[in-house]
Amino acid sequence: MSSGAATAPPATTAPATRRLLVALAAAIALALPSQAAATGVKPRVSLPAIERQAMCVTCKVALNESQSPQANLEREYIRSLINQGETEAEIKRALVAQYGPTVLGMPGAHGFDLAVYLVPLAVVLGLLATLLLLIPSWRRRARAQGAATSSAAALDPGDIARLESDLARFD
Repeated sequence: MSSGAATAPPATTAPATRRLLVALAAAIALALPSQAAATGVKPRVSLPAIERQAMCVTCKVALNESQSPQANLEREYIRSLINQGETEAEIKRALVAQYGPTVLGMPGAHGFDLAVYLVPLAVVLGLLATLLLLIPSWRRRARAQGAATSSAAALDPGDIARLESDLARFD
């Protein structure tokens, strides 16, 4: 052991200093995203991400699976929008303006298109409600039938004697 070894700093820090460091770290973490938004940095969109959501307007097939000339034109249009720095939402709006609403693979979330989302949900909820109403009556009926069969299962003494004689004959 050398006598010139450095001594370790105290293991505990004052609670006020610790709180100050935590508050400073939290303030920095909160300031970073807002600083990126203030500089106007847009997230970069990729062609495959848009292709999965768009349709070829002539083939009616997803753009990432279509190889038609129209699909190639749509891809070039999307590439030009990406190169201009458009966001995903802006590209979708431009596609709808250029080719119509059938270019998007998903229906809109307003107007009559909203029925695509609400009708299946209503059907599932209706079926669940029907089951919740029917299950108790089914269970009562099953219990009543179980009680009726258990009381009918008891044999008369004459039937028991005849059964015993039939079984004895086969031994």
